[in-house]
Amino acid sequence: MDFVTGASGVPREAAGAIITGNGATGAAFPESDGALSIAGLAATGRYATGEETKAMSLAITSTAFAANGTIPALYTCEGNDISPPLAWTGLPAGTKSLALIVDDPDAPDPAAPKMTWVHWVLYDIPPTATGLAEAVKSGALPSGTREARNDFGRTSYGGPCPPIGRHRYFFKLYALDTSLAALSPATKASVEQAMQGHVLAQATLLGTYQKTK
Repeated sequence: MDFVTGASGVPREAAGAIITGNGATGAAFPESDGALSIAGLAATGRYATGEETKAMSLAITSTAFAANGTIPALYTCEGNDISPPLAWTGLPAGTKSLALIVDDPDAPDPAAPKMTWVHWVLYDIPPTATGLAEAVKSGALPSGTREARNDFGRTSYGGPCPPIGRHRYFFKLYALDTSLAALSPATKASVEQAMQGHVLAQATLLGTYQKTK
């Protein structure tokens, strides 16, 4: 799958492990997933470089794997297929909800990708949440969190299970200036459409996986 490239020619989404959407370039939003605008940049002027931006930079991390590192088999179809622990910091002022999208743009074969496979979609995560526990179940999600259907045909997490080659998995966190409420149907596409014009910041954690069997 092709990504929009920046001045350096490096794919915007694949270039870094943690990418913030606080800069005016909007480099964290690949054209393939739709151009999600960052709300209020021109109006507030609060996303220029400097100490203020540094203090507000959104970041997402996991204690299970390093940025750009290999996702442990425990969190894949070759293990227990449970969700990894996630944590985030740096929510910008005015954040009313968060959305999380986990997908793989290398399906089915990274040498000839044909689609982006959706592994997990959560939205209306409350801004008071600071992360998600390992193996989190629907009933244990932060209060008010809504789930959307993934490409496994279910709403719960589906771990990496690449048929061939080493795939990239993007854990994308969005800070929104609104709540999205119930969507029907609730899918990655409908969540992204509802987010249009409401994204204050984005952060991305990249992990990779290749089957061992």
